[in-house]
Amino acid sequence: MPTLDDILENIGEFDRFQKQTFFVLCLLSAAFTPVYVGVVFFGFIPEHRCSSPGVAELSQRCGWSLEEQLNHTVPEWGSHGADFSSRCRRYEVDWNTTGVSCTDPPGRTVPLGPCRDGWVYDSPGTSLVTEFNLVCEDSWKLDLFQSSVNAGFFIGSINIGYIADRFGRKFCLLSTILANVVCGILLVFMPTYLWIVILRFLQGLVSKGCWIAGYILATEVVGPKYRRTVGILYQTAFSVGLLVFDAIAYAIPHWRWLQLTVTLPSCFFLLYYWCLPESPRWLISQGKNDKAMKIVSDMAKKNQKKMPSHFEDIKFEAEDGRKQSPSFIDLVRTPQMRKNTFILMYNWFTSSVLYQGLIIHMGVAAGNMYLDFLYSALVEFPAAFIIIVTIDRIGRRYPWAAANLVSGAACLVTALIPEDIHWLKVIAACIGRMGITMAFEMVCFVNTELYPTYIRNLGVMVCSSLCDIGGVIVPFIVYRLVEVWHDLPLIVFTVLGLIAGGLVLLLPETKGRVLPETVEDVENFHGQSALKAKKIYLHVQTSEV
Repeated sequence: MPTLDDILENIGEFDRFQKQTFFVLCLLSAAFTPVYVGVVFFGFIPEHRCSSPGVAELSQRCGWSLEEQLNHTVPEWGSHGADFSSRCRRYEVDWNTTGVSCTDPPGRTVPLGPCRDGWVYDSPGTSLVTEFNLVCEDSWKLDLFQSSVNAGFFIGSINIGYIADRFGRKFCLLSTILANVVCGILLVFMPTYLWIVILRFLQGLVSKGCWIAGYILATEVVGPKYRRTVGILYQTAFSVGLLVFDAIAYAIPHWRWLQLTVTLPSCFFLLYYWCLPESPRWLISQGKNDKAMKIVSDMAKKNQKKMPSHFEDIKFEAEDGRKQSPSFIDLVRTPQMRKNTFILMYNWFTSSVLYQGLIIHMGVAAGNMYLDFLYSALVEFPAAFIIIVTIDRIGRRYPWAAANLVSGAACLVTALIPEDIHWLKVIAACIGRMGITMAFEMVCFVNTELYPTYIRNLGVMVCSSLCDIGGVIVPFIVYRLVEVWHDLPLIVFTVLGLIAGGLVLLLPETKGRVLPETVEDVENFHGQSALKAKKIYLHVQTSEV
């Protein structure tokens, strides 16, 4: 019996209809960047020092330069390793006293105290840090701001995934887009830190699920020959969003205006109600035959292709005649599904730890914030190109395993290179970043190819939730271990990457395979000698004469 992929071969696997759908979903992918990496600009930490009343007047009276003023009035200013004292402590001196000497001001001999009158920030713009003074004893609040969105990602990955599989991809997209826009706009006007954190959590709750639901829909409306390219380019759209976000942040250095600027365009995504179709594969799995056939007909019409006569009147039926409903137990019920699930969960975790960990370890924030962000975004384009070039020739499994192994080995090489050969350490670290970027992109689209339609979105959401756990713990891995040995985190990354590469080799190859429709299809992946027919058939309806 013919399958949905057989019909797509006749009416267009990636023609005008699919290209239009893919383009509007790519806009959604690019718009996800302010939520995922927005803390870089919303919460940037400028140079700062305690505000001391009377210092400006004294400096003007004495004719000091700014450097002289800082040397005389800021504890241990310019001393190596004295960040805490210079940023979080001040001299317990009344600078308004008329008897203060310009040539020998009191300072280094007097006790230090906390910053009772706030801070002075060396920045032309504003951020969460400068507005709420999230420095020194309150610096943990910035960590909480980012942790809240990751906590939202984690919880939303599972719940939104269930909604997408239970009520459809389109409903999931529209509802999460609306919630994300409302939270993003409200966040701009919230006067308190607590409400900002709450709204940030709610944004995380819906935004990642929205992004992955869009990814699933993009891959389900195209034929198998284009599925992997669509998956890679959808993630590349996120990389384009990084560049755009960097440019907007450079032009608008005030975090509230920046938040409003990147949120308002998302309102147009609500027009997707008229622009996007529901996934025909999901409709088939839910037994909604008429709706699925209408979308297939619209697809043929938009692509200016004529539906073959033997496909014009068809009925979609599940083999057992019952609608399939998603269940968490299905992810681990059978041996192959169980193995796939655990290996994919570990690879999501490892990709997140290495991807974010290498960025933190290289200390990109030490230089120009906007240039560092630009370089980290540009790294992702060669990784996508390498995947596109190799994946059809070699397959999914070996390039994915090699990417993990290379990233792990590069981390080890980086740790072993002496500090005085800094340029070589940077090159090795960039190779590691390239490898884990490839692995991160591949785990996303291979994940969709290893689960049947009725549970595909839920499977991706559950497995990718480990990515969020990795994002929560990676700062502790880096910042705690560097106190023992600067390159010790790289050794941990090496072990994680090498194990991930070995586990990938235990997964089945999905190159050229049609998407599985049932758990039985997944269980038979290893034993298939040829592409087998789906468990969902297309029956031609014959009219009575």
